[in-house]
Amino acid sequence: MQLSDNLRGALVMTVAMAAFTVNDALMKAVTQTLPLFEAIALRGLATLPLLLLYGWTTNGLCFRIPPRDRKLMSIRAGADVLATIFYLSALMFLPLANLVAILQSLPLAVTLVAALFLGEPLGWRRLTAILVGFGGVLLIVKPGAEGFTLWSLAGLASVGCVVARDLVTRQIGPAIPSATVAIWNSVAVTAMGLAVCLVTGMRAPTPAEAGLIAAAAGALIVGYLFIVAAMRVGDIGTVSPFRYTALIWAIGLGWLIFGNLPSTSTLVGSVIVAATGIFTLWREARLARGRKEAAVDIPRDSPYTPPT
Repeated sequence: MQLSDNLRGALVMTVAMAAFTVNDALMKAVTQTLPLFEAIALRGLATLPLLLLYGWTTNGLCFRIPPRDRKLMSIRAGADVLATIFYLSALMFLPLANLVAILQSLPLAVTLVAALFLGEPLGWRRLTAILVGFGGVLLIVKPGAEGFTLWSLAGLASVGCVVARDLVTRQIGPAIPSATVAIWNSVAVTAMGLAVCLVTGMRAPTPAEAGLIAAAAGALIVGYLFIVAAMRVGDIGTVSPFRYTALIWAIGLGWLIFGNLPSTSTLVGSVIVAATGIFTLWREARLARGRKEAAVDIPRDSPYTPPT
């Protein structure tokens, strides 16, 4: 039986989300005993050679980067460093499913910020979905409730940093390979972890901790590879919504490893965030198809230039 491109893309995206969630679960487990920044540094040292190997085998290494792109990639790396600090700090104290659910608001936040600061069009349908989705986030973080903590704010801050990272990514020239961008970020995050460890000191991880770090690095690489593959197979409007399978993986792993099940309000908020995010992704893909079809119908001598 031969699978369609859309079905293969959906399966690959599901595997990518499983891998990223496994990485999160393993990092949450190891940072219960190993200092956070040491765990970040060790995971980076394990991940970076694999990323370099991937870049080399796919001709994705670029050493001559124009000054403008070099500046943008540095800004992107800085945003990713902050996102890593905020996210993993929150992960140490928040239930896995809660934090993953908060992170699923990312497509909504990117769409809103792109409309506000980059002038990208935003219709009332997507704006309504964004507002409803952010209402779902409030159900998850519970502001003003006893369950709301500083770590909930750290989780929200990580989303803000990732939004900044993704918006900067849109400005990087298409000639820069994705592998080079990923390696640049990995170097920055690893260097940050090592720099903090030079001040705070390091200790030799136990065999169990080393095993968790190695497994987290492996899961992270699998996630990177499969997310790239997912974007190259099938229709993006069909494949992208399967990002939200991360919520299912997070609930399952949170229960199996940490014995945590999300509250009713967290489950309801997660469903709202996922539903509005899927609608936003579907709507954006539909609008993109419409613009592409309109561009095809425009005569060559037309003065109209379609948006890029």
